[in-house]
Parts: sequence; structure tokens; C-alpha cells
Amino acid sequence: MNPIILGAMALLSTAGALAQTPASTPPIGGQVRLQWVAQNASSVGPLAQADSLHGGLVDLPVGTAALETELRASGHGLTGVVTLQQQRPERSATESRAWVNELYASHDGGAWQFSAGKKIVSWDVGYGFRPNDMVQQDERLTLIDSTSEGRPVVMAEHFNANTAWSWVWVNPSAGHDTPGAREPALAARFYQRDGAVDWHGFARLGAHSGASVGAALAWVASDAVELHGSLRFSQRHDGLAIATDSALLVNSDPWLARTETSVKQLLLGGTWTHHNQLSLLAEAWWDGTALSDAQWDAWAARNAELGALATQGVPAAAVAGNLAWQAQAFNVASNLRRSNAFLRLSWQHEGWQPALSLLYTPADQGRVWTASLLWQGDRVQVQGGLRTFGGPESAVMMQLPARSMVYLASTWSF
Repeated sequence: MNPIILGAMALLSTAGALAQTPASTPPIGGQVRLQWVAQNASSVGPLAQADSLHGGLVDLPVGTAALETELRASGHGLTGVVTLQQQRPERSATESRAWVNELYASHDGGAWQFSAGKKIVSWDVGYGFRPNDMVQQDERLTLIDSTSEGRPVVMAEHFNANTAWSWVWVNPSAGHDTPGAREPALAARFYQRDGAVDWHGFARLGAHSGASVGAALAWVASDAVELHGSLRFSQRHDGLAIATDSALLVNSDPWLARTETSVKQLLLGGTWTHHNQLSLLAEAWWDGTALSDAQWDAWAARNAELGALATQGVPAAAVAGNLAWQAQAFNVASNLRRSNAFLRLSWQHEGWQPALSLLYTPADQGRVWTASLLWQGDRVQVQGGLRTFGGPESAVMMQLPARSMVYLASTWSF
């Protein structure tokens, strides 16, 4: 058995004893996490087709065991977070790497706060999707929560009892043609508390993507009900698309950079919480940065046409390579489909938190079910769960490389 998995089992067996150790918050600390993720590869989709035509050409999903050590230190106006990782995919050698999550200097000027360096700056009010996450631009709905990797920023903030302003220069050293989350930009956020309502305003000016503005609110309507919403309008968005004049069978990647204009994003949601800590979250959102229904239909037709070429004497390796390029459609935006609905039912009881969630795409009836169980002690957290992708075979969710995932993780904080 993989030695990392053995280590995880050993840590799980001692979790109960370690959890009784009082927690503390020294200037130097961190956490150690052992995790294991098993993936069951899908039998449909472009990567599955490519592998069946020419085995070994593409990397199909495999299980992975990992050991991550996160170290934190702060003092004298400096804050640093570093992650060291050892990861071993099935049937592969152990891979080691390290990265800096945060490393920034800060100055407390009373109502004014200043910081510069690599820092995590997360904005907006949504759970499953955050249109106005203009700086960090994190991936949402991940299997295992982990510390994000911050962005290079120069930042100034001003606070009083009910109002806050933030001004950020993100990626100041990046080139003007750098796309996506690494694009240099100026961003600002305004926050106002008005009784039970929190108001947010956002603005961003990207070197290439241009201007975008957004707004959000969170309203505590009662002891049991919270409502929230977020919207954003962007002048331009950098994405990918297959060249319209691309032949069916090509010898180079047909996906090219494409800029969408007048892009809209919207999220509406709410949470109901019972006095016994049973909670239901519901959200629906529209993401104009995702591929349109017409683009997905053309993508599916291209997959079918490429698959048919294999029966017409065309070299299998050439067809498989073109099918592999089709998988780039999964990375165009943070959402696969433009319209999405999300439900999450959870319960908290004496350190235990079971949860069940569903992400649904109405356009093709795709579904992602996630069942999880988390236990939190003073210093030890143990979590595990199952994620499955379902729907009609034509649904985009069913075309993804993995059909299901199982995970187990144990984290010890020190």
C-alpha cells in the first residue's frame, strides 16, 4: 500500500487523542494534511474516446495520495504562508513541490491599512459562484478546502464602524497581454452596513479586459433566513473558442484566444437555518463567460464527427489527438454551463458536519452530487466524501474525464 495512505491511516487512528490538546495561535504555526483522492475515469467524452483509439496518448484521471505541510509566520509587519507538498499519483513516482501562498508586508495606520506583496484578497457574497471575486478569482466547490495562493498586490483600505473601502493594484509587474487572473488591473470595493443589510460595490479596470462594475448585497431577513445576490457587467472577457474556419482534422490546437464583449454575470441565493443547526443553501446563477448552448452543441457535433473518422481509415493517432484537444472546452470558464442551480443541505452537531449538495445545469440536465462528512476537534479535522457526475449521456457533466471521486483527508493544526 502507498506509504502516504498508511500515514493517513495512522493519523486518523490518533485523531481522537490529539483533538483534546488545547489550541493556540502562536506567531509561528501551520498544519499538516494527509489526503487521498480516488477517481473513476468516465467511459464517454473526448478523452475517453481518445484513449480508446490510441492508448497512452492522454492522461486519464487516477487516484492520488498527498502530504501537505503548511507553515505560517507573522510578526514585525510581515506575514508569510508556505505550502510544501509531496504527491504520488497511482502508478507514478512521488512528486515534490513548494509554493508561497502569502508573503506580504502590512502597516496599521489606524483607520487606514496598507499592504504589499502576495496576498489572498477574496470578495463577494456567494457560495457556489462569486461574480465579483475580481482579485483572487478562486475556484469554487472544490472537494477539499485548502489555503488559496494569493495574488501580487499593492493595497490600501480604510475602515470605520459601518463602512469600508479597498483599493487594489493586482499583478503590478505582469505584462499588459497577460490573460485571466494574472492580468494587471486596478480594483476597488466599497462596503456599507445598513442595519440588517450589507451593501457591496465593486469596480475593476484590466489592462486588456477593460472595465467591469458589480454590486452585491447580503440581507439577514430573520433569525432563520439570509438572502444574498450579486451581479457584474464586464466590458470584455478573455476566453477560448475553436476557430470558425478550422477544419475537422487539424495538426495543431484549434482552440484560440477569443474576447467576449458585454458579459453579464448574476447570482441569487439564500440560506435557511433551523435552531438545531440544520441549514439549507439555495443559489442560482448565470455566467456569461461560459460557453453558450450553441457552442456546446457545435462541440458535441465535432466530437461525433471526429469519432466517425476513426471508422473511415483515418489514422487513429490523428483522430485521438484532435479529440484530446476538445477537452480544452472544460477550462474556458469557471462554470461549464451559463445557467446553474445549486442546493446544499448541511447539519452541525458537536463537531460533526454531514452535508449533501447538488449542482444542476438546466440546459442539459447535468448533475453533480457531493456527499461529505466532516469532524472538527480542537486541533484535528477529519473529512471524507463522494462526488459523482450524472445526467443524460449528452450532458457536459457526463463528458468530463472523471465519472466519480472519493476523498479522505485528515488535518492536524499546530
